[in-house]
Amino acid sequence: MATNNAHHIPGAGHGTLKSYIIGFILSILLTVIPYMVVVNHVASIDAIAIAIVALGILQLFVQLIFFLHLNTSSDGRSTLLSFVFTFLILIILVAGSLWIMWNLNYNMMDHPN
Repeated sequence: MATNNAHHIPGAGHGTLKSYIIGFILSILLTVIPYMVVVNHVASIDAIAIAIVALGILQLFVQLIFFLHLNTSSDGRSTLLSFVFTFLILIILVAGSLWIMWNLNYNMMDHPN
């Protein structure tokens, strides 16, 4: 009897049910907490913005670890390297775009003599 391995990816680590449940609960908490902070006006607008960004970054890491299985083991190393490469390219793209826009703004505006 032949087995269907169409969904099997060599080298891809799969999580356990426990890790998926932990990741799901953490993701829900990291979504509900900023919502409650905004709805209840717990702090100043600047503090709320910082809290939302910090919890968003934390949720990014939770999802990368628990759902995408991004880790430093030998199975996940290629995935980690491709993620780091993608992140580096995005940083270069955003920084280059901001630099170009700043230079265009500086060079196109009238400067008093």
